[in-house]
Amino acid sequence: MELLPSLLSRLKTVDPRTVDQEYSMVRSRSLGFKKELGLTSEAGALKENIKKNRYKDILPYDQSRVELSLPTADSTSDYINASFIKGAAGDCKYIACQGPLSSTVTDFWRMIWQYNVKVIVMACREIEMGKRKCECYWAAAHQSASFGPFTVSNQEETHPNEDIVVRNLTVTFQQASRSVIQYQFLSWPDHDVPYESAGVLDMLERTRSSCGANVSPLLIHCSAGCGRTGVICALDYIHDLLVTKKITSDFSILNIVLELRTQRPSTVQTKDQFQFIYTAAISMFEQFLQRSEEQVYSNLQTKKTTTAASSSNRLSQQVVMNDTYAVVNKPKHAHPPSSAPTYSAVPPSRSNIGSRTMPTSHHYDNDPKSASAAPIYSTVKPRAKQQSLPSSMTPIYDIASPTGQKPGEGSDYQLVAVKQSSLDVNDYEDISSSVSDVTSFCSPGSIGFNCRIQKPRGPRDPPAEWTRVER
Repeated sequence: MELLPSLLSRLKTVDPRTVDQEYSMVRSRSLGFKKELGLTSEAGALKENIKKNRYKDILPYDQSRVELSLPTADSTSDYINASFIKGAAGDCKYIACQGPLSSTVTDFWRMIWQYNVKVIVMACREIEMGKRKCECYWAAAHQSASFGPFTVSNQEETHPNEDIVVRNLTVTFQQASRSVIQYQFLSWPDHDVPYESAGVLDMLERTRSSCGANVSPLLIHCSAGCGRTGVICALDYIHDLLVTKKITSDFSILNIVLELRTQRPSTVQTKDQFQFIYTAAISMFEQFLQRSEEQVYSNLQTKKTTTAASSSNRLSQQVVMNDTYAVVNKPKHAHPPSSAPTYSAVPPSRSNIGSRTMPTSHHYDNDPKSASAAPIYSTVKPRAKQQSLPSSMTPIYDIASPTGQKPGEGSDYQLVAVKQSSLDVNDYEDISSSVSDVTSFCSPGSIGFNCRIQKPRGPRDPPAEWTRVER
């Protein structure tokens, strides 16, 4: 679809004089088609078929005409003024037909039944400018009418807008019934064009929706089956090029119309109709680009939503709390004094995090009411293992003194020995007890908990294994 913006820009900048020149080329080249391609119209010129043509100069080519093989008591002729027209995929996508005469209505329904037509597009009114342009081949709403051996019932008639009438028909032939939908476009004058392209494009959207996956041809007719019929075929052909992504850089409305004219004479009869194809094609391109952009945006939004949901699921599967934490809490009610605080030597695990019971409220160390309460220490995850202490040494742990007790009064620190078998020496940080002056960092009036005794400054002897022999 990278070509669409450039093609759209080219269509918008086409000079009206260029359109005039192209249509003149359509007409001049059409005159030579019969000789160049060997096209003939012998069947339509037969004496018995002359009266079946609405216009004597619009006869279908023998090479593309629709042949009837369904015999009825009223008619066994194989002729009808209708032509097969290929679509963008190269198949017989359309049947371009003249509006039936009173003498050809039965043949018209023979054709519909034989080729299993499901959708009809009627681009004219029955009477225009005081002249009958098409015989009525359906029944009034909620009524039935017979056309030879065919019974046509009008099940429902709706008006989606002022331009279109939709009729849901049921056709019965030899005790078999089929459904046919007819779209009649009311706002297209003969040998002229609609005042805007939106109505025609909307009708085509509706017909495509009704056709669905049906492979039978779309029947399109006006009065002669050339001018308005040819425009509709051309527009639907362009739409198929867009949908199937078969549109190329040499896209040309001139070439499309010329191709249609090789299959049915006088397709797109006037210069105004040729210009109308340009106007409608521009609208079609703009709509297609807009839908493509909306689809891209929708896909991006869906991708973002999916990514966000995936990230949320991953986060919800993780534990929000870190594995390493230390919280000092004091209960609201003072605990009985104890000789030494209790340590938990088991690091927390993910399985018991949610089950730990926390106090309902917290008291801080600077609260004088809780000065006598013993501190409670939470579990601390072990740091990376350091060099193990000799088994003869006893690890030393730091204990914060209760709030209100000055350093030097009583016992500032309490050393607790723990058996080596019950506690890994590396579970807690070991400190030195040789420093006596701690007032600089644990002065009176401070919070007073979790004070660490600074390690002595100055050189130390490195471990023996670090010693390197100088050579």
